Amino acid sequence: MAGENQTLRPLQDVDPKDVIPFYTLDGGGSIPQNKGLLVKLVGSGWTADQDPTEMLGSPGATYGNTVSQRYGVTAKVTAAGTGDAVVGMTLFDLKEVDENGEQLKFNPRKQQEIEAVISGQAMPLVTRGRFLYSGITGAVTAGDVLYAGPDGVIESIAANAHNGDLDDDATVVGRALGSKDSNGWVLISLDIR
Repeated sequence: MAGENQTLRPLQDVDPKDVIPFYTLDGGGSIPQNKGLLVKLVGSGWTADQDPTEMLGSPGATYGNTVSQRYGVTAKVTAAGTGDAVVGMTLFDLKEVDENGEQLKFNPRKQQEIEAVISGQAMPLVTRGRFLYSGITGAVTAGDVLYAGPDGVIESIAANAHNGDLDDDATVVGRALGSKDSNGWVLISLDIR
């Protein structure tokens, strides 16, 4: 399942100019999803002639003669796969409830504290920066080139996996700045173009 094994630690070096705030993560029915997910555009992406927000429905119970709507973002991204044109990496988790089962749509302060967005809200996407990342598939050594793998994860592809040649479909997303530690964390330099 996409978005389940990778995650980011608070050690992050990000320039605000490298964060894209216009898209919502289309979880494809699988929620929660962890931050650190590589994503691609859905459909035509963001267009200037499209209304940037949409009504998602009632935030809770509905009552006669009252209107209460929850608004969301119309432009969507979803988990990227091998060979897809990656637009960025998610900086927040996609969650509907907190660790106690309380719905985050009723507690926006808690939502910000745990760095999460709920379905329909704008998901911050990053295109460049340095991160402490967990979930890279394959062996990683310092200096390795990193690629977009299946289900939005980052992978380190060995040359022999492609018969000595880099697969034409491989999408480069960055470089490892160290090797995996004993817990599987790697310092990476993300550079999505």
